[in-house]
Amino acid sequence: MRLATRASLIMAMLFTAVLTIGSPAQAYANAFFHTQSSGNRGADVLAIQYLLAHHGQATALTSVFDSSTDARVRAFQSAKGLGVDGIVGPASWGALAVTVRLGDNNNAVRALQAQLNAKRSAGLVVDGDFGPATDTAVRNFQSHAGIGVDGVVGPTTWRNLVWHYDYPSMTNICDQNPDGNGTANWATGAAIGQVEKAVADFAGTGQGKVPLGDAGFEHGGTIPGHASHDVGLDVDLWPIRTDSAQCTAGRITWQSSTYDRAATRQLIQMIRAAAPGHVKVIWFNDPTLIAEGLTAQLSNHDNHLHVRYCEKVHPSSLYDC
Repeated sequence: MRLATRASLIMAMLFTAVLTIGSPAQAYANAFFHTQSSGNRGADVLAIQYLLAHHGQATALTSVFDSSTDARVRAFQSAKGLGVDGIVGPASWGALAVTVRLGDNNNAVRALQAQLNAKRSAGLVVDGDFGPATDTAVRNFQSHAGIGVDGVVGPTTWRNLVWHYDYPSMTNICDQNPDGNGTANWATGAAIGQVEKAVADFAGTGQGKVPLGDAGFEHGGTIPGHASHDVGLDVDLWPIRTDSAQCTAGRITWQSSTYDRAATRQLIQMIRAAAPGHVKVIWFNDPTLIAEGLTAQLSNHDNHLHVRYCEKVHPSSLYDC
């Protein structure tokens, strides 16, 4: 969202004021467990699937919160005396994420290793063995997060690790930097998983890679040139060109002669299909796509798609599904 809309959001976004791009000790001051539920996908869902297996509720390791994962979550919640709603919020995360340390070997360690690989590029073998390499990666993360460095993965380390943003694979993406913000491509585990699925599906149509503008900084916080993108659930993508050269031939608007409405429509449909129930809104000012109910109008959104993802029970109503 561009600067023109800052005034209308400033009060609702006060809860993110503590998120800055400063020292690691400050970056995590507002860390919380990102809620995951049916329709989500990505690194955090994979961690849930490993943790369910640890608790005797094994399901396929798809990284997709599918019907099987939903059923296993509900069974786990029932067994633990939690509210049975299929939504993995703070209480369910807290019950799932058991403490692990050097010498442990189980599926909870696999969940940890998968998280460290996704969030910190740790390069660990996901084998469930909490050996020296995993211990080093944990200590490095704890130092990075500004929390106690003891190698023990308890509630605080789990919460900070799940909260930490993820970085997308660039296989089907070209990185654009329209506002001079560098690699501001970080977002929540779910947002990244959902974008990766959508752009992979679009790549299968043979119409080129998808340009990624800004998403967020590694630890959230204000991004110059934007009124949002503070909380890891806003992602800017560029529309598609008729020559499929959107990554090399320059930025266009929906009014441009080289704008490909049909291809852009496909991309938007794939974005929505990759995250059922978790796309709050897509702002893009093509009146035809607005009339079709695929996008919504907002000033300064002629030249990019602003995808806002959402979670169940998010601290801000702006991001609550």
